[in-house]
Order: sequence, then structure tokens, then C-alpha cells
Amino acid sequence: MKGYIVDATYKILNNKAKVLLFGRSDSGEAFLTINSYQPYFYIKETSLKKAKKFASFEFKKTELKNFKDKKVVKILTDTPKELTTLKANFEEEEIETYEADLSFPRKFLIDHKINSLIEVNGDYELQEDIRIYKEPEIKPSTKEIKLKVMSVDIETDPKAKEIFSIAIVQDKFEKVLIVSDKKLKKAESFEDEEDLLERFFEIINEEDPDIITGWNFIDFDLKVIRERCKKLKVRFALGKGGADAKLIIRPGYFETSKVIAQGRQIIDLLNWIRDTTKLENYKLETVAQHFLKEGKLKDVPYSQMEEILKKDPQKIVNYNLQDAKITLEILEKSKVLELFQKKSTITGLLISQVKGSIASLDSLYLKKLHDRNYVAPSATYSNKEQRIMGGYVMDSKPGIYENIIVLDFKSLYPSLMRTFNIDPLMFGKKGIKAPNGATFSKEKGILPEVLEELWEIREDFRKKKDEQGRYAIKILMNSFFGVMASPSCRFFNLKLANSITAFAQFFIKKTAEMVEAKGYKIIYSDTDSIFVIAGKNPEKIGKKIEKEINKEITNFIKKEYKIKSHLELEFEKTFTQFLMPKLRGSSKGAKKRYAGLVKGKLDITGLEAVRKDWTPLAKKFQIGLLLQIFKKKDPTIYITKFNQDLLNKKYDD
Repeated sequence: MKGYIVDATYKILNNKAKVLLFGRSDSGEAFLTINSYQPYFYIKETSLKKAKKFASFEFKKTELKNFKDKKVVKILTDTPKELTTLKANFEEEEIETYEADLSFPRKFLIDHKINSLIEVNGDYELQEDIRIYKEPEIKPSTKEIKLKVMSVDIETDPKAKEIFSIAIVQDKFEKVLIVSDKKLKKAESFEDEEDLLERFFEIINEEDPDIITGWNFIDFDLKVIRERCKKLKVRFALGKGGADAKLIIRPGYFETSKVIAQGRQIIDLLNWIRDTTKLENYKLETVAQHFLKEGKLKDVPYSQMEEILKKDPQKIVNYNLQDAKITLEILEKSKVLELFQKKSTITGLLISQVKGSIASLDSLYLKKLHDRNYVAPSATYSNKEQRIMGGYVMDSKPGIYENIIVLDFKSLYPSLMRTFNIDPLMFGKKGIKAPNGATFSKEKGILPEVLEELWEIREDFRKKKDEQGRYAIKILMNSFFGVMASPSCRFFNLKLANSITAFAQFFIKKTAEMVEAKGYKIIYSDTDSIFVIAGKNPEKIGKKIEKEINKEITNFIKKEYKIKSHLELEFEKTFTQFLMPKLRGSSKGAKKRYAGLVKGKLDITGLEAVRKDWTPLAKKFQIGLLLQIFKKKDPTIYITKFNQDLLNKKYDD
């Protein structure tokens, strides 16, 4: 059987730990695998004598080493809880641990090299339509699996103290549960909220979704449902087989609320869309209009919901059902599920965890690290006493220009990591010296190997014209630099992270020198790109510079470092008209703020017209003003008319 892992957890049976993997098979059936697995971490072999003085534990000698080539021993316990206690005791005695922070199920998947797609071999028994495999043989798979997705939406009184109805949509199943004494289309009516909630959880168990989603789903819908469940003494049973779920509300911008429901993933589609699509706001109406060109039903004012429930409950049913259907349609149209599922199958993380860049690197890196007989340090938060070095941004030369060509390095930071073997395991060894003094061995590192494999996957996605796949890989590769600069990462090393930006600064300056040596004028450069005055035939000149500079950089790296270059400068675009503004109240040019025409369309970076902290009026005015300039018209007439229209209340909206 081949399948996709929806949820990974564990249970203690007879005082022994068992890993439970819930998933969906290629034949559409739900499955559960149960495997014995012993919790463990490592300490240095030289620390064993000290550790034995104050704790008794099982251990095994290994051939594995830490990054300083010191041998480690494996410390084993029966349960993850015992392991956590032992880890805390060791750290109190200043005994360094390795890989002691990894969650128990994730360590199991890393050790078995499974990235979400799994092949299961063995006998199974059928319980409530779930195939249950006990101690099966498991291995990685590559077969893509379609998941079952349920959309849920609730309607409440204005203070969200009472649930009027719950809409549920999954595949061809469409139903609204409503507190009403009337018989309604596409609805089940209930005498009270308690019966409605009981039926809601019953339907979830019957329809058995892998993913339950909605709009602002966790912080509103599920929060209200859980509060009503508490009040009415109904179990909050979102999990597989009617298992109770846990809701964790995290107010604030930097943390996301979540739900832990055995065997399922609870996803707030609002967060996924916010992470992948730039919009003015993230109201369901706005997002629906963007993706579907249609929105919510308009004839049910929220303030009148209670009155409409009494007089015409069918309106509530239709309105509620439309919201649940729209959410599912946005999920399909936006292709975010495909994107996050691809990230899951690449990294090995659960679909709800793929936003975690640190966890993604762990999953990919540790599988290869163990093959080389090394173990990683445990993740411990470190204080970042210095700031990470930024990319080089040249002082711009303000003005209005024609035919500005932009050349940029394709995935600059990942390319530098591959080229100069920037890697935690190879750090501090002789071979390659970065401009900031960091050194790396020339023996191929793990991170460059991971990046090379991701590059090949991205290229395969490109050939298949799979934009979601390409985007997933791009985001993942670009995250690794930031991860190693994060104090929360087990590989945190500021000198290593700064070696990447030091190389980036060096090569963007070097590229500018090479281009200017050919007689071209550069008006700006920014981290990984240069802006060049091209004059006539900009396309021809752009391709010429691309070819010549790539050859020169390849030769320079071969001569200076005796290694192969993976840097690739690309001719990206031509601004037929271009504005580089001055800083306000200064003759100096701005940074990361410019605008121009590319193939007749406005392309704006950093100016008010594309910033969220400016009014629609300011944006409209600036766009019009830029078009006047680029069309070489006197802006005076435009400005005067705009002011007059404003005074005449044309822009009151």
C-alpha cells in the first residue's frame, strides 16, 4: 500500500513507545501504522562516566561523531517523557546532548528517510473503515496521493455567544446544520445547539476528512465551537475515530493559533493565502473576488442574523453554505494545497508544519548527516550579540532614464552556498576562505548536496511547467541562509551566515566593476542585481553582458579558488522608461525605491503606490503621475485636475 502521512504522533502501550502514522492510501482508504521505536539522543563518549554517576540508563556505543570528530554514545529510554527528564538532568550537570530536542515522531521519520509519502507492507485489520497495520515494514514512496478536504463555516449571533448554523462541504457532501423547527433544503434542523454540535462531530467522523479548513477558521469558528462545547458539555471531538482535539489560541502577529486533532490536519485557509498572495486585505469577500470573480451572498446582514433565522432560515442556510463552498473553491483555484503538499513531500514535514524553515532544514540535513556518521548538536536558543551582515546596496544615481537593463544573479545565496561549500559540517576547515575570514573544506558538504538535489527537482518542475512546485523549491532554498542566522537553529553560526553575505557583497561589486570595464554605466545595484544604462538595442546588450560576465566570473572563481562556479547572472528585464527618485530633502538617490515601464506596464518597487501603509488616494495619484512622466507629458494639467476632482468629492470613497 502506498500513501500520504496526514498526521504523525505516538502512544505509550505497555510502557513502551509506539509511533502512529495516520494517512490516506492511493486507493482512497484511511490507514494507521503502529511501529515500536525507542526514544534516544547522544552524548560524547567521554561524558559517559560522569553521566553514570547520577542517573541509570541504557546506552549503546556507536561509530558516530560530533562536528569536532569526538565519538558519541546513544542514550535510550522506554518513553519520550523519560528521555526529556534525562536530557534536563544531563544539561543541569553541563553534559552536552546531541539531537535531544527532536520530536519523537519526527525523529522516527528522519531515521526511516520518509518524506510524507510512504509505502507500507504487512498484514492489516480493518477497524471502522481504517486499515490498521501493526509493526509493518515501511519505506519511502514517490506516488502522489489525493487528500480529502472538508470546509466548515459557522453563523452566530452578533456577539458570537450562540451558534445558529454550521455549514459542511466535502466533495459532493453539502449540508447545513441549523437550529430551526422548519424543514429546509440542504439542511438538517435541530431543536437546540447541543444536538447540532453532536451531529457536527458525527458527520466529521463519518466523512473522515484528512484536512478540515475554513476562513479565519481557528481563531473564530473553532474557538466559538470549543467554547460552546465546554458550556454545553459536548466533546470537542475533531480527531480520527471521535478523538478529542486540543485548541491552542495564540494572540499576536508572530505566533499562529493551532489545533491538534489526531489523524487530521486543521488548516486556516486565511493564513495560507496570506502567506502566498499579496492582497489589499484578507476578507473572504476580497479573496473570493480575486480568485473566483464572485463573492459572498449579500442579502444577510450580520446584525439581522437572529431576526432572519426566525423569519426566513433558508436564507441563513444558503448564505452559510455559500461561504463554506467559496472557501473550498479558493483552496482549489489558488492551488495552495498543492503548494503546501509539495513542500511537505520535499521536506518530510506534516502539511501544517511546512512553513517552519528550521524544521525543513533539520529534516533534509539530518538524513544525510547520519549517512556520514555524524550527529548534530541539540537546538538551544542562543543570544545573537551581533547583527547579520546585509547585502550590498549601492547609492543610486537619481534621474529619469530610458532603456535601463536589469541583470540579477539567479538564486544568489543558494548559488554561493553550492559554489563555496558553505556548510555547518565543513565550517572551520581548511580549503576555501570567505571575505569575512570564515573557512570551509573543499570536501563536498551536506548543505550544498541538499541544494543540488533541490535544484534538480526545481528544474524538473520547470520542464513540467509546474509553477507551484518551482515556487515551493525557491522559497525553501532561499530560507536556508536566514535559518543559519537564527539563534533558534541548531546550526546557528553568525560567522558562517555572514560568509554568505560577504561573498554576495564581493561578487555584486566585482560584477559591477566587470560591467563598467566594458564601458557601460551602472546607476544602481541591490543585493543580487545591477541596473545598467543600455542605450539602443537593450535586449541585445543585456544578453551580451549576461554571456560575457558569466564567463568572466566562472574563470575568476576557477583561478582564485580552484573550484567550479554555480553563479549565474541573468538578463532579467528592460525598463524602457525608468525613474530613480531622490531621498526627500536630499540630493542623494533613494535605495530600494524606483519605478519604470516594462513592456508598456508599470513596474514599481518600494514607492507609495505599492505600500500597504499609504491610502488608495495616494496610490492612485502616484500611479497617474508616473504615467504622465513616462509618457513625457507635462504633469501640471494632471495634478491640477486631480486636485479639483478631490475638492469636488470625486474621491470621497
